Amino acid sequence: MRWFSALAIACSLAAQTPRSPEYDALQKRLARGWNTWDVHSVTAQVLLPEALTIRVGLKHNTSLNADAFLANALIGRQGESVEQVFPGPHTWNGSYTELQLLWREHKLLLQTAHDGEDLVMLVTPLASKSAVPPTLVFSAGILWNCPGTVAKAGGHIEFRNARREIPVYSTAKETASAAIPIATPFLAASFENPVGLSTGHPRSVEQIRMVVNRKRPSETGISQAIETVLGWDSIYEPSQSRVVSPVSRVWSVIWGGYVLFDWDTFFAASLAAVGDRDLAYADAIETLRECTPEGFVPNYARAGGWKSFDRSEPPVGAITVLRLYRQFHDAWLLRDAFLPLLGWNRWWAQHRDRGGYLVWGTDAGNRPSNPDDDSAGTLQGAKYESGLDNSPIYDDAPFDSQSHQMHLADVGLMSLYVADCDALAEIAKTLGKSVEEQELRARAERYRAALRTLWDEQTGIFLNKNLDTGKLNARISPTNFYPMLAKAAAPEQADRMVREHLLNRGEFWGEWVIPSISRSDSAFRDQDYWRGRVWGPMNYLVYLGLLNYDQPAARGQLAQRSLALFEKEWRQNGHVHENYNAITGQGDDVSDSDRFYHWGALLGLIDYLENAGRAHRTM
Repeated sequence: MRWFSALAIACSLAAQTPRSPEYDALQKRLARGWNTWDVHSVTAQVLLPEALTIRVGLKHNTSLNADAFLANALIGRQGESVEQVFPGPHTWNGSYTELQLLWREHKLLLQTAHDGEDLVMLVTPLASKSAVPPTLVFSAGILWNCPGTVAKAGGHIEFRNARREIPVYSTAKETASAAIPIATPFLAASFENPVGLSTGHPRSVEQIRMVVNRKRPSETGISQAIETVLGWDSIYEPSQSRVVSPVSRVWSVIWGGYVLFDWDTFFAASLAAVGDRDLAYADAIETLRECTPEGFVPNYARAGGWKSFDRSEPPVGAITVLRLYRQFHDAWLLRDAFLPLLGWNRWWAQHRDRGGYLVWGTDAGNRPSNPDDDSAGTLQGAKYESGLDNSPIYDDAPFDSQSHQMHLADVGLMSLYVADCDALAEIAKTLGKSVEEQELRARAERYRAALRTLWDEQTGIFLNKNLDTGKLNARISPTNFYPMLAKAAAPEQADRMVREHLLNRGEFWGEWVIPSISRSDSAFRDQDYWRGRVWGPMNYLVYLGLLNYDQPAARGQLAQRSLALFEKEWRQNGHVHENYNAITGQGDDVSDSDRFYHWGALLGLIDYLENAGRAHRTM
């Protein structure tokens, strides 16, 4: 794969830190072939390593807004007159993709498939209320300043670089195209009937349709849904020559090209493990490669080198990596991940310990902050570190403006940290690092003992503690169940938490579960972000905690109800939401729930894991 290296050099793609030979080979395997690699449009296909892109555009031709041209399309974009994309199947390697697009009264079906090394595309009009048919445009170009040329050659387009030549053909007769605002070669046609495109050699619409039908996945279960979600949300990120799965394309485009959030991208790794080991490893390792000079994985890392140098996010890295190792058994993954995980683990104890408890914080003086982010050093910055940006459990949290820490012993943080210590100790043991193993086990026991002091016998659950007053905070969220993940709860304590709180319809149970604050809390009715809505990662972490105890009925019910919530709008619109309304089960009811955010698929992953080894229910 010498040409992958040439691509990296030509496109000025420099990695942050050296890659191991195993990981470099993995990225080379991932970054090849045709796929929806370009973050800016789901209707574009890119061939790696050549960086040749073919984009599908649509020109509106009526007298009203006659100059309107749709060059790019994203899933879940919101606003007046924007395109609506209804995503269909997307295989891991891009061998088949399908979507429906509605824009300016025009609706189409776009299907793509691989025919050997060639790409075929079939675009079918589904409906149009316009008196004049739109113009369908296939344009070709080269992304990321990579070498090569594209040019019209008679009735087709030719791509050339030092390695190969690729012709591109359309099945339709070209139409007059002077008004189409594209600066690269293109093929345009009146869009009244199905139009096909193929590379390599000409194909008819029927020949393309045969390829598409042959490659379309037949599976319709939750594993295929997860494959589709990660397929659409995985991109090639050129600044660091990597394939990775940002939370969504909308978020990444807004943030300049990509944005990796800490726990979000670790969860993407868990999702990818359903069917693509390489992508799962890439999501985990790339999250760790964003570590700051202080040694912690930042809340976010975005295009342009901006990171949250003041704060981290919940530590779920070691449990993710250990689960990947237990599934795939590649020791090199542990070797690559161990040192950054260890540095991050030590950072929490060094920078977020207050009186033997762990608290959220924000270290304002580390590095210049993102000019668009003024939360460093503030209570809001500490809330962002929790990942629960506006959770009511922090409404009255005391904040020290000198140390920039919440004075709140946090059950969720301590539980996740103890689980991180336990998992990392197991990794150290596997790698033969006995000194580090002993260090981690000692740290786990120290904080597990502190966590156990937060048990409240009267209420039957672990509670956050105000470190200024010494009082326990009665407000509870799913994070109060996380001690089960840390194995800090005695069996009888876990049983009480499940019976009296998790399965209590007055608190956390119901048709749509698990709300991010108790139903009995005054903030539940807000249904605003972390104020009452259901979040996939919370359900997932509670489920992992239940696996540590004899709670098969609760696990099974949580899996069923989580899947039902995921399916509700997945079936209807192909949407997978950042969060969902805990009263109605809707995700489309608010503007601040991204309509295609990969961690929403954790709701389906719970059912997949619960039913591993059995036939998964179809959707």
